[in-house]
Amino acid sequence: MSSAPKIWFITGASTGFGRSMTEHLLNKGDIVIATLRKPSALSDLSSKYPATRLLVLKLDVTDQNDITAAFEKARTVYGRIDVVFNNAGVVLVSEIEGTSDEAARSNFEVNFWGAANVSKKAVEFFREVNKPKGGRLLQVTSGCGIKGHPGVAFYSASKFALEGFSESLSKELDPRWDIKVTIIEPGAFRTNVNISSNTTEPVHPAYTDPSLESAKMRTFLAAGHALIDGDPDKAVAVIEKVVHLDDPPMRLPVHKGALAMLREKVRSMIADANKYESWSDDVCVTGANA
Repeated sequence: MSSAPKIWFITGASTGFGRSMTEHLLNKGDIVIATLRKPSALSDLSSKYPATRLLVLKLDVTDQNDITAAFEKARTVYGRIDVVFNNAGVVLVSEIEGTSDEAARSNFEVNFWGAANVSKKAVEFFREVNKPKGGRLLQVTSGCGIKGHPGVAFYSASKFALEGFSESLSKELDPRWDIKVTIIEPGAFRTNVNISSNTTEPVHPAYTDPSLESAKMRTFLAAGHALIDGDPDKAVAVIEKVVHLDDPPMRLPVHKGALAMLREKVRSMIADANKYESWSDDVCVTGANA
C-alpha cells in the first residue's frame, strides 16, 4: 500500500481498541470513518478534526440497514476505503448452564453476525468501489478465540466462529482483488470490554464454589483493570503496522499472554494428534483410493 494517508473504516469506535485506533490514526495523519452506536461519544474528536479527516457515523452492527448506509456514506464522502477495522464486540459473562438463549443469541448477533455482515460489505466495497481494487480487512477477535475460557463460553464461541469465518473468507477471495484478511487476537488489555461492555448473567447455583474456573474468571473480570497490564494505545500502534505489509499474516496475536495461549493450544493439539494417530490407520473404505 502507498505511503499516502489511508482511509480507515472503524466499527466500535466509542471505546477500547476502536477509540484508541481512531486517535492513533488521526494523530499520524490518516483519515477515519469512525462508526459507533452513539456518535456523541466522539464529540470531542469531531470538534477537533475537520470533516476531511474524520467522519463520525451511527452504526449498530446488528442492523443491516445501518451497515449499508455507513458504507454508502463513506463512498459518497471519500470514494474509497483502504482498511476496515472490524472491532465492535461485547463480552457475555455467564456459565453455560446459566445462559439464556436470548443472551447467547444477542452476543452472537454483535460478535459474529455483525462482524460477518460488515465483512461482506467491506469485501464488496474493496472490489467494486475502490479504484484500483483492494483493501485490508482486520478482524478483531480475542485470546478467547484462540482458547475456550470458562465463564465466557458464548463470547469465546462467537470469537471462534469469527476466526473460522475469516479464515474461510480469505481463501474464497480472488487474488486479483488484492484484498487481505488478518485476524487480530488481543490478549488482556485495559479496554472497557472488560468492564462497561460486559453483559453479566447471575451465577448459576451449581457454580457458586469460588474454586471453580468460571468463578475465577468472574473475579478476574470484576477486578477491572487491576489485574490487566495491556495498554490499548500501544497495541493499536502495533496492529496498524500490519496494513503496511505486502504479505500480512493470517493471524496476529497481540500481547505475550495471547502468544502463550496460542503456543499452548498448538502444542496440546499436536500432542493429542500424535498420541492417537494410529486410531486413524483403518477408518477408510476397504479398497478405496488413498
